[in-house]
Amino acid sequence: MSARPAPAWLTQWEYAHRGLHGAGVPENSLAAAEGAIARGMGIECDIQRSRDDHPMVFHDWELERLTGRPEATEELDADNLETLRLLGIDQHPVRLARFLEVIAGRVPVLIEIKSKPGYDVDWTCLYVARLLEGYAGDVAVMSFDPRAGQWFAKHAPPITRGLVGTDSLQNGFEGVWREPDNLALAQPDFLAIDVRDLARPEAAAWRTAQGPLLTWTVRSPETRAIGLAHADALIAEGAGLA
Repeated sequence: MSARPAPAWLTQWEYAHRGLHGAGVPENSLAAAEGAIARGMGIECDIQRSRDDHPMVFHDWELERLTGRPEATEELDADNLETLRLLGIDQHPVRLARFLEVIAGRVPVLIEIKSKPGYDVDWTCLYVARLLEGYAGDVAVMSFDPRAGQWFAKHAPPITRGLVGTDSLQNGFEGVWREPDNLALAQPDFLAIDVRDLARPEAAAWRTAQGPLLTWTVRSPETRAIGLAHADALIAEGAGLA
């Protein structure tokens, strides 16, 4: 873990997973961000990279689920991505720069940088860091990929950084968060662990060592109870919201 204490704001909020989304309000949209702000919640969002290297607030590697387009997200330029309609309504993918401009420091933001084995995640880290240089609000970056934390520790150390972990989701990084070498590589200020894996002893050990422990995705009263008992802050949606 990092040798420095995490900022106090990190555990003083509950975070809306991909913004406060639901019927008629797509995930990771500006409407979802405004919904979270109106409810007094922080915002967790996801970052993919466009073909012309803009960090885009979008979860999937492919556009199909949210836009109906057949391309990979990274195959289109940012201008083209911003013309697409999310779920067929009047909301669009946006650049991270626009997303942060709208939020304007009103609530904290957790930025998950998407990665996968073999992906050049450093390039995404660079562009996210450049945008955050001029942002005055509370913000942290996090990723399943420990290389992202390594990049921020070396090149943008003032930015709060976290390691996302799972043993239950098949995404190429299962169990990575539990390996000491990966923790040493990422130097995280906090962990954000799959709520299904909070019972693992490594999660309790991290929290005992005074490292903040966040959990995702809290989607039910049952997982909410688990998160409240074993973590310091929740990333929630749907029936998992208070």
